[in-house]
Amino acid sequence: MPATQADAPRVASISNSSVPKHEQLRSIILKLAKEELEPGARLPSERTLMDAYGVSRITVRAAIGRLVTEGHLVRVPGKGTFVADAAIQSTLHLASFTQEMESRGLTASTVVLTAERTTAPEDTADALGLEPGTDAIHLRRLRLADGRPVSVDDAWYHPTHAERLLDIDLTGSVYKALAEKFGHQIDRARQTVRAEGAPADIGVLLGTGTGAPILFFDRVSFSGDLPIEHARSWYRSDRYALSMEVRL
Repeated sequence: MPATQADAPRVASISNSSVPKHEQLRSIILKLAKEELEPGARLPSERTLMDAYGVSRITVRAAIGRLVTEGHLVRVPGKGTFVADAAIQSTLHLASFTQEMESRGLTASTVVLTAERTTAPEDTADALGLEPGTDAIHLRRLRLADGRPVSVDDAWYHPTHAERLLDIDLTGSVYKALAEKFGHQIDRARQTVRAEGAPADIGVLLGTGTGAPILFFDRVSFSGDLPIEHARSWYRSDRYALSMEVRL
């Protein structure tokens, strides 16, 4: 069974060969992360690695830096370096978070942070075809897969088309409820995605810390020609990745 914490690594030989020492050490650390440590386990300290393999701090940092860039490890300021979770691979398609996690054999769960009817922001009112100053339904939720934070969703819903949304259980799939309870199947969306640093409040909720790389989604979802939802979502980039096929 994989270890859940970083024990002292097994001593391996790093030779004076044509392969740079930092590349040799990278292979050793990668093997340790993949075969002996669980996701979320802390890597041995720089000093431990230096002593175990007889290399300099520069070599250790170069090896770890490469693995962080490749997504195998995650640095947490003030805490150390940890084995990254295997990222959930998502194709660009229209599905609720719950549906997407279940399709990958993961258990989706939700913490409802905000559920209210209040004045919609100006850009949201525009996206939903509302007059400025109109109230809309606001949901802010933390989404988890197998108990691990994956995203924060901040969504606004049309006050007429989703009028009774606040009366239902909001820990499940809102898309499913919109279709089954209110007769509005979400069948298309306009979405933009960009990379950004985690805002302070998002970093706390996702456990990444402020400024960590995340994926930001801005989406307007429709049922036919009716705009139903304007949502902003922040995803942990070490736990969620987009994949796509591009053709001529």
